[in-house]
Amino acid sequence: MKGPALLKEHTGRIRTRMGAAYPGSHAVFRGHDLHKDLRQLDWIDLYVFGICGRRLSKPQIEMLHAIWVYTSYPDARLWNNRVAALAGSARSSANLGIVAALAVSEATVYGGKAGLRAIDFLQRALVRVRQGEDLETLVLEEARAHRIYGYGRPINNTDERLPWIMELAATLGLDKGPHVSLAFDVEKILLPRYPQLRMNYASLHAALIADMGLTARQYQLLRIPTFLAGMPPCLVDGAEKPEGVLFSTPCSAVAYHGTAPRPWAAKATI
Repeated sequence: MKGPALLKEHTGRIRTRMGAAYPGSHAVFRGHDLHKDLRQLDWIDLYVFGICGRRLSKPQIEMLHAIWVYTSYPDARLWNNRVAALAGSARSSANLGIVAALAVSEATVYGGKAGLRAIDFLQRALVRVRQGEDLETLVLEEARAHRIYGYGRPINNTDERLPWIMELAATLGLDKGPHVSLAFDVEKILLPRYPQLRMNYASLHAALIADMGLTARQYQLLRIPTFLAGMPPCLVDGAEKPEGVLFSTPCSAVAYHGTAPRPWAAKATI
């Protein structure tokens, strides 16, 4: 079925397994009464259940909490936090500022798309290794043909979050999963040839979430709040300063190498 027939089939109705709200009565969340059956759920537990339709274990939920907490940096200089801070400085709506900051968090080099490409590579690589391929060969092929996301980091090549995440992962029994082990094996292959490509946060948390059995698409949805807790402090700080002063830059501080200044020779015509 396609075209007009498909549109007609869906006109006036929504078929869904996700849920529905019945104002004045109740709300259904993936087949469960939200207030009766799920009211005791941790928020991230509910969030994951909404994405993939299954419950993760308590250690896995604790790990997700840590992943979000350990990367909540209230630093307005960071690319996405800057948007939230400028929204506060401009006296914009808090919702608009935070949503805009979350939107730019999908950045390819060090945002959501980097993590998405990291989990895609790790999952593909694990399948191929289990089929008998040599990991070193496929890693070097991937590095030459594309780029292996999740390795390398601007400013400082050491990612300060990794030891803390791995310490907790060991405590929770989540440090020996196949994708986590693979991620470290990839780093061992890369470093002798590309010393700057140390593992970063994107690769490690992608590996941890892959070991929870989530797909790349589910991972993309799950990682949305990764930077969220660091954003409101930046917006609040920007709003508490005089309006418009955040990141103020005088013209003398701008290095310009374009066309030289030109006289404006336009003549008025009647």
